[in-house]
Amino acid sequence: MDTRVVTAHIPIELAEQIDELATRLDRPKGWIIKQALTSLVELEAKRQQLTLEGLADVDAGRIVDHTSINDWAKSIDKPV
Repeated sequence: MDTRVVTAHIPIELAEQIDELATRLDRPKGWIIKQALTSLVELEAKRQQLTLEGLADVDAGRIVDHTSINDWAKSIDKPV
């Protein structure tokens, strides 16, 4: 896998936390940062996917009106 160096200024406290985590996990700091960035990128991709799916549902008319949601929420507190 080809790699590229990326430089970023981060708060000292965060850098110290990365140092501590690397020591505790017995992993290089670069590995810790790569894992964190990979997780962030995957999370943001999933958020984007879910947002687009939600917008497609709205465009297709697959929605629930506000009154129905309120009625459902009120029914949760009622004994069966």
